[in-house]
Amino acid sequence: MRFMIHICVGLVALATCQGASAQDASASELAKAAQNPIASLISVPIQSNIDFDWGPNSDTFAVTNIQPVIPFKLNDDWNLVTRTVLPIVSQPGLAPGQSRKWGTSDTLFTAFFVPAVSGDWTWGVGPVVQLPTTSNDRLGKDEWGGGVSAVALTMPGRWVVGGLVSNLWGISEDPGDEINSFTFQPFVNYNFDKGWYFTFSPIITANWEAASGQKWTVPIGAGFGKIFKIGSQAMNAQAHYYYNIEKPDITGDWSIRLQLQFMFPK
Repeated sequence: MRFMIHICVGLVALATCQGASAQDASASELAKAAQNPIASLISVPIQSNIDFDWGPNSDTFAVTNIQPVIPFKLNDDWNLVTRTVLPIVSQPGLAPGQSRKWGTSDTLFTAFFVPAVSGDWTWGVGPVVQLPTTSNDRLGKDEWGGGVSAVALTMPGRWVVGGLVSNLWGISEDPGDEINSFTFQPFVNYNFDKGWYFTFSPIITANWEAASGQKWTVPIGAGFGKIFKIGSQAMNAQAHYYYNIEKPDITGDWSIRLQLQFMFPK
């Protein structure tokens, strides 16, 4: 009888360990997919970037990006991964008597053509289009734009390392209000057990039309994230801190980024 009890206890412990191991493996796979901008994974990240000490009154400027990612299989050789970014902006006044403005800025749509089979490196390239969806002239250009974007990454062991780069030009511009903007986002992620991970992914931008000394925004910092589930819904939460080592005068010295991502694995 005791022998049978020991066997049962051992089997239960083994099943528990295997279950925990499977959960860790599942969380690790989800984390890598969440950290891959061109993964074959439907997801809806909601990302809030909050700048402090912004503007002449050292106020708070916030942009919340709603950015659904939807992949499509084109054929046996190619996939198409679309990413739409709708910014919702909260901007303080820029002059005495000006009130804070809330509303939408211009929407960015990117379509990455991604090889269905890749080696150590995964990559994608495609067009980026700006749609004039600005609700107030203080919150965006409200103009059409177009450009190109590319991404490449590798995932050795627990690491996800890569970068995304794009440049956007105006299509229907008003004189003196030209668009020529550059974005580079390197990313380095290290995945721990139980869905936790370290993330370094600053968003470096340049406005080529700005005056000298006002073109670049270069933040340095990092954050942590976690993969978890609410019921059957897979989620990804992140929190980052960044300090701007180069910035236009209007931009604050530091910012935080908070993100909650809804994931729908196949």
